[in-house]
Amino acid sequence: MENNRIKFITRTGILLALALVVQMGGFPQPVTGPLINTILYLAALLVNGWSGVIIGVFTPAIAFFRGILPPPLAPIIPFIALSNAILALIFASAMKKNKIIAVILASVMKYFVLSAAVGFIVNVPDKIAQMMSLPQLFTALIGGGIALIAFKALEAIGLGKVKK
Repeated sequence: MENNRIKFITRTGILLALALVVQMGGFPQPVTGPLINTILYLAALLVNGWSGVIIGVFTPAIAFFRGILPPPLAPIIPFIALSNAILALIFASAMKKNKIIAVILASVMKYFVLSAAVGFIVNVPDKIAQMMSLPQLFTALIGGGIALIAFKALEAIGLGKVKK
């Protein structure tokens, strides 16, 4: 039991640090977005959905303070965090059946949350609303694909999911 807690904390911390490295790298959003989503999926694959939730809640705030998310996006940060958490939890619960379908389902739900937020809840300029809709679906799908490939490689070297 204690060993699992240590693995949870360690792996979540390493993945969060990796997310920070990606965000601090200064890459354009079309690179950063899929890489952060990759990390969220890997958190669910290597640890559990709650690991992805922790990382997914911290990353938008860090991105805002880092300048990756410009100031007009401040009102959408809670919805980005929520959509990240939903992505991680849906993927974690559905991946046992079929990982590819789980990526699609989690990506679509993330897209729906962000699209609904900019469409009905948060008043943001049109350009930002567009950034928070269809591109988010694509970055989540791409991140999921990268994560599945990376997870296979990690499994091959013995770094699979934390055992319960």
